[in-house]
Amino acid sequence: MRKTNNNCNFFVSIILNIILNIEWSIPAWILLVCHFVFDISIFWFVGALALWLFIMIIFNCFLKFSSKCSNEPDIKKENKNPYSTKDYKDLNK
Repeated sequence: MRKTNNNCNFFVSIILNIILNIEWSIPAWILLVCHFVFDISIFWFVGALALWLFIMIIFNCFLKFSSKCSNEPDIKKENKNPYSTKDYKDLNK
């Protein structure tokens, strides 16, 4: 595949990732409501929110890593078409 020049900042991409996956934080917000209603510890909310942020950062690091690994150059092939010009194989350089 062709390598793209995407110079996106890590913090910009993590913010976009958090915005797009905000529904994954719903269990943390339910624990915050349970803190006020059932008087459970606030650390459950903080722990769930920290776990969600940690998962988003790991997911973003994996996406950055996988985008760098998939850029392999194309294998140069010889033109075997007898009806094309012989100089066509020089265009692949």
